[in-house]
Amino acid sequence: MESVDFMFGKIHKDIPVPMYYQIKQVILTAIKNGLLQPGEMLPTELAFCEQYEVSRPTIRRALNELVIEGYLCRLKGKGTFVSSPKIEAKFLSKLQNFNDEMLAKGLTPSTKVITFKVISGVQDINNRLKRPNSEKLFYLERVRFANGEPVVYVETFFSYDQFQKLENVDFVSESLYDSMKLKCNCTVARVNRMIEAVSVSQKEATLLEIVKGSAAMLVKTTAFTKQGIPVEYSIARYRGDRNQFSVELELE
Repeated sequence: MESVDFMFGKIHKDIPVPMYYQIKQVILTAIKNGLLQPGEMLPTELAFCEQYEVSRPTIRRALNELVIEGYLCRLKGKGTFVSSPKIEAKFLSKLQNFNDEMLAKGLTPSTKVITFKVISGVQDINNRLKRPNSEKLFYLERVRFANGEPVVYVETFFSYDQFQKLENVDFVSESLYDSMKLKCNCTVARVNRMIEAVSVSQKEATLLEIVKGSAAMLVKTTAFTKQGIPVEYSIARYRGDRNQFSVELELE
């Protein structure tokens, strides 16, 4: 039986199993066995080609499938790396701010504010917030990090007239919901979230330090007070390679 050895394992060229699939399984086994560690960079496609004596499209297909499945990630201009374990978010069933959730998982949270400004009313968003179309909005654009790695890009909108007291809040360190409560006596009691799968744009890819077209989870959130008044609307893009959502349901 003709076989080719490599540091991650052996493939066999005389069995009816596609080369790309064998290479994929070799890499996957190395990840699961700890031979390849989270954050470790893989050899180049050319190195794989030379070692396994296969074509570049064969290697690329194996790597692409592992990227899609979340085992590997590509960093623009750097290479292909073993993905870190995904961050499990329970916010579908539990209302918790980003910082508290990351700290509970033993991760260090941080925030970069890209933009915080007052903008003219946007009809769709003003309607969601049940505000007059002419009313101005606060626009808050942030990237949230876990252990220094960008994991979510979020755009947030809320009424300028309702929350003028938040104009000078430093959202690098301050929570939006906490600020609404402390400065404006407005408490968020519940949220509605809609989720869909998307591919990131060039801007989003740059902010999240991933490749354009990478998979992400788009989460649209509307926050309400106890009285059912909508006070905030946000659009968040979670990196598909670094996040997973879980929800627990009970039978009635």
